[in-house]
Amino acid sequence: MLDVDWALPMVVGGIFILVGLVGILWGKREQESYDYRMSSRPDLRELMDRWPPRPEPGALKIGGGIAVTIGVIMLLLGVVFLLRG
Repeated sequence: MLDVDWALPMVVGGIFILVGLVGILWGKREQESYDYRMSSRPDLRELMDRWPPRPEPGALKIGGGIAVTIGVIMLLLGVVFLLRG
């Protein structure tokens, strides 16, 4: 491999980790916001109608975890390429 072939997996891994952390934090914020709205409203319109539409917090957290896992694997792959080269 070339001398800089290790850089691409490490950069992509870092981007995946950042995107994953943003997804996890966004999911936690959405869950807290949803829980607060449910406890502060006398009616359950938002619960029953799903209005206003919101991203599903569980999906954001799961997707963020998957992205972080892929990012760590890519970083490790970059380290292996760095040590071999």
